[in-house]
Amino acid sequence: MSVNTRDMEIVHRAFRRESRLLIELIAVVTPGDTARAAVIADHFRDYRLGLKNHHEGEDELLWPPLLSRVDLGADVILRMQAQHERVEATLTRLDALVPAWETTAGADERDTVVAILVDHRAVLLEHLDDEEATLLPLAAEYITEKEWASLGEHLVVNTPKPALLTLLGLVLEDADRAERAALLASLPAPVRAFWHVIGRPRHARHIRRVRAA
Repeated sequence: MSVNTRDMEIVHRAFRRESRLLIELIAVVTPGDTARAAVIADHFRDYRLGLKNHHEGEDELLWPPLLSRVDLGADVILRMQAQHERVEATLTRLDALVPAWETTAGADERDTVVAILVDHRAVLLEHLDDEEATLLPLAAEYITEKEWASLGEHLVVNTPKPALLTLLGLVLEDADRAERAALLASLPAPVRAFWHVIGRPRHARHIRRVRAA
């Protein structure tokens, strides 16, 4: 029985959306509005951490077993690794640029951040599209359920709870009813309860603040 990799496509959907929204939100920040810049910069850091941990989980837990089992898939996996490096390079540039913009909310700093985010989104979309088309079918065939589940466990262990709640909310945001049910069912019962009681209202407040006009 093959592994169901649909959950990764749902996660990718959130990264696609948030990489676009970050560009749009930052582009319209009024020069000098450091309060607004701080709100969006904090959201960028959650996005950045989620993407970093998502990719590191693949680097550590997905690529090695696939390389050992799929001779004809080696080129695909090596291409995925190279794409990860390109995405990380854009994020590393943003690690320095976003705090500089956050401090002053200057127009020049803002425009530089937007330009690099545009570059970032281009390489990210190339990677996500390629991964879904060529890598996920290999994972579905050659990765075990336990190995696939370890990707989610890696993210949980390496993400502080406040950021984890934000990321879970972002992933669930555009999921349909069946997708939300499946994603939440994969979580331990105490985590599901915490999400419904604390996480969901917290996320709603966070999104209203981040996406405020």
